[in-house]
Parts: sequence; structure tokens; C-alpha cells
Amino acid sequence: MTQSGIFESKTTVQNGSVVTLVFPKERYPETGAHIKSAIEHGESNICTINRDGADHNRDLSLKGVPTKKGYDRDEWPMAMCAEGGAGADIMYVTPADNRGAGSWISNQLEKYPDGTRVEIIVK
Repeated sequence: MTQSGIFESKTTVQNGSVVTLVFPKERYPETGAHIKSAIEHGESNICTINRDGADHNRDLSLKGVPTKKGYDRDEWPMAMCAEGGAGADIMYVTPADNRGAGSWISNQLEKYPDGTRVEIIVK
């Protein structure tokens, strides 16, 4: 966080092929905790952007996971990642946290084309 209280996106290109994105857990604590936990339990911290596959991946990852009043079903890897889909880790999180985090990530990655590999680091 900057001194003014505004969160900065920290993206850098490594080796010309992987973008590193530092996810602000302080800003989105539930989603940050979910990402960190999923990675610690074996899910990939690399996301290969595949926006066209997002709807299909979401259908696969959320199949059989019931909705819960007052919560969103957060998925990791995200549906927009080639690594997402069946077998993704799902956690119930509040809508404000989940949708804010999704919007934040989307804004950080909008300039990168499909096929870009992104390393997600939760801090």
C-alpha cells in the first residue's frame, strides 16, 4: 500500500514470458486467503490467460457446488485461466470481496493477450 492508502499493481515481465502479479490480500482478504490456501494445497500459482474458455471452465468448476445465500463461489484457478475448470478449488466468500478481487485482477491483466502466463503472488 502506498502512503496515500492506494494499492498499487505490481506487475513485471520476467524472462519475456511470465508476468508477475502481486495480489493485495489486505484489500481482498477472503479471496487472498483462498488463493493462498489453494496454492498451498497444490493448485497452480500460474494462470495462462484464456478468456474465451472462461464460461466453459466456470461451468466445469462450479458443477455440483451449490449456491449459498449471501456468498459467491470463488474458484482457483480462476475460470479465465487455462488451468481452471474441473477440479478447481472452490470457497464461499462474500460477494464484495470476490467481485472486487475479480475486477481488480481483470483490470491488471486487461493489457495482456490470451496465452500470457501470469504468476500470482499473494501478499
